Amino acid sequence: MSTLNKLENITDSFESSKRMPVLFLGHGSPMNGIEDNEFVREFKKQGQQLDKPNAIIVVSAHWETNGTFVTAMQNPRTIHDFGGFPKELYEVQYPAPGHPELAKEISEYVNPAGTVHLDDKWGLDHGAWTVVKHLFPKADVPVIQLSLDYKMTPQQHYELAQQLKKLREKGVLIVGSGNMVHNLRKVDFRKINENYGYDWAIEADSKMKKWILEGNHRNLIDFNKQGKAFNLAIPTPEHYLPLLYTLGLKDEKDNTTIFNDNPLGGSLTMTSVKFG
Repeated sequence: MSTLNKLENITDSFESSKRMPVLFLGHGSPMNGIEDNEFVREFKKQGQQLDKPNAIIVVSAHWETNGTFVTAMQNPRTIHDFGGFPKELYEVQYPAPGHPELAKEISEYVNPAGTVHLDDKWGLDHGAWTVVKHLFPKADVPVIQLSLDYKMTPQQHYELAQQLKKLREKGVLIVGSGNMVHNLRKVDFRKINENYGYDWAIEADSKMKKWILEGNHRNLIDFNKQGKAFNLAIPTPEHYLPLLYTLGLKDEKDNTTIFNDNPLGGSLTMTSVKFG
């Protein structure tokens, strides 16, 4: 039986559900977990438009591993993986349950067999909970995380995501959480709250959006071949790679919506995308 056919049959205990969209969310600062700003309000709006999923899978920029892992605990902890923020942020808990059965099925059915490993130590890092809490504030939807294997090529990340596409038909919402343009070393903190971007950041972001809307996944996968603006926008790949997962999950039936389409501090963009 092929991987795709197996994924059609997994999670048979799930109630029937409409086909879920796919989200790439520019998560930005951890403070978005507690602030009320234009980006948070749009996250909440997106959540209000969603049918309640049977489960959520988050691919976060903040869980890089040697090999691919999926969280398999019943009650994932809320991880405060940052420093120097107000006490209020460290007190936030997002007590969503996990889904060990779904994690186990993913680990068994993604090919080649044995490439996705079960994890019982991680939890929900801030790339996950600071955005998902605005989509589903009651924390009543099971959430698991899928890690980023730092040894995999961009093409391999994209192909792994394609294997999960059938989960959308089972009521599983898949979220990529990162930032398309993310260069913290060049942030102008005097303008961190302003919709301001350097020329190279605007150039890279504009090309990314153009290729997303055109369905030009090849150029987006080959981001490291796109010149100086892209090299500055993506000095390290972890915040960009979650976008490739959402692209791998997209199909021809999906409408594409871009939102939170603003730069911050010169070298960050909050640009977010919905497929479906």
